[in-house]
Amino acid sequence: MKALPETTTLDLVFEQGWLTVWLNVPDKQNALTNEMQADLRQVFSDIRDDRSVRGVSLRGRGGVFCSGGDLKQFKAELQTPEARDDVVAMSREAASLFDAVNEAPQVVIAVIEGAAMAGGFGLACCADAVICATDAKFSLTETMIGLTPAQIAPFIIQKMGYATARRLMLTAARFKGTDAEKYGFADFIGDDSDALEAAERRLKNQVLKCAPGAVADIKSLLLNIGGLEREAVVTAAAENFADRMVSDEARAGIQSFFDKQPAPWVIASETS
Repeated sequence: MKALPETTTLDLVFEQGWLTVWLNVPDKQNALTNEMQADLRQVFSDIRDDRSVRGVSLRGRGGVFCSGGDLKQFKAELQTPEARDDVVAMSREAASLFDAVNEAPQVVIAVIEGAAMAGGFGLACCADAVICATDAKFSLTETMIGLTPAQIAPFIIQKMGYATARRLMLTAARFKGTDAEKYGFADFIGDDSDALEAAERRLKNQVLKCAPGAVADIKSLLLNIGGLEREAVVTAAAENFADRMVSDEARAGIQSFFDKQPAPWVIASETS
């Protein structure tokens, strides 16, 4: 990575090909303020074409992942009829953030302690894998205060399936990490920080053995074939596979298999 971007709401750590993005406004429970959304969009824009960044972890400082939207801002600035156009613009900006995380060419992991509420829950649903503490708390609280989880709805459905997502959004039901696997939200759960970091480490080690271009290409394919007719899927998959087959990565990877040597992109973790 050439240089870490300047941010005011995030703590960025880059080592061994992995970028950890700490949401770092604990006095606001890491709420998705305008400033934090702008910082996150900048980070994901900066790394989009940087294959030296192999993966991203999203975490929260202060023992909480993210409390969702900034309700103080909503109350102060956005609750008059005259502000409706501003609300539309703000919502579209939030959508661009969720899209940036969801469509990142790198593997994105959300590691959740404390709580992930409303938009913070939606942000986690944009990740490729979710690790959470068994005592973490989750809820889509929007309908309880007269709002809707509108922009995050597609990502919650993508992560959890339509029926479960529909029930959770309509009822604002609360659940803990112990139920997160059952609901299809968490891929791994752990009882304490050591267990969460061990699960994250295992995922990192797996990703760092994979070719970054291949990861980016299969993620792109997966994101673009939904809703296509079967023949269009076959064509898109064939083109994707062919591009990979003639790539420098594939030539190097297949040769390394026959040479019984690690592929050139493999990063050996200190804990592997």
